Amino acid sequence: MANEILNELNPESFREEFIKYTIQAFKMLPKLDKPRIIDIGCGSGLPTLELARLSNGEIIGIDIDQNALDELNEKARKKGLSDRVWTKNCSMLELNFPDESFDVIWAEGAIAPIGFKKALKEWGRMLKIDGFMVFHDDLRDKASKIEIISEYGYELVNHFQLPDDAWWVEYYEPLEERIKELRSKHDDDPKVLEAFKSYQNEINAYKKNPREFRSIFYIMQKIKS
Repeated sequence: MANEILNELNPESFREEFIKYTIQAFKMLPKLDKPRIIDIGCGSGLPTLELARLSNGEIIGIDIDQNALDELNEKARKKGLSDRVWTKNCSMLELNFPDESFDVIWAEGAIAPIGFKKALKEWGRMLKIDGFMVFHDDLRDKASKIEIISEYGYELVNHFQLPDDAWWVEYYEPLEERIKELRSKHDDDPKVLEAFKSYQNEINAYKKNPREFRSIFYIMQKIKS
């Protein structure tokens, strides 16, 4: 029952609003001829599939959630993209791809476990010279991160901040409304209420400190090893 309710909640549907920012970031790259892209922390693959559409290239989605990867594989199959979209279950801390094997490294909201500096250093070996790294990251320490970019052999091509209220207007508010709607139908089922708990906790965290949820895209080019 709880799984059925979570499927009905479908939080991913609200994240679709953020695809426009993926598109905006990709369009800040120069024209690339069928690039090889790795999407780190891809989840169920909303940005992954959009990158496949935008680039006409090959995309490898990396995550440790096999259920999410299975969902991505199924969506790729339905869209006829299985020949260009693959997945691999592995940790972002243990990526073992060869040096300089990707034209683009992409990560949306996924670098917290490794950290900005370490991501540039460790993931950068997989990136070709003149290749691009794109991060969607929290806004904290923006100035110091921009300094770090040049220190680690990259050039900041562009960056843009999402609207301050984007996470509320486009995700948390409609998600909370949907939770309220479903809760009113199943308020006598403790399993259903428990299923919503983690989402509501995240919403409450946003309400407590919305400034901490502001985010930014960095578009960087590798200029030296």
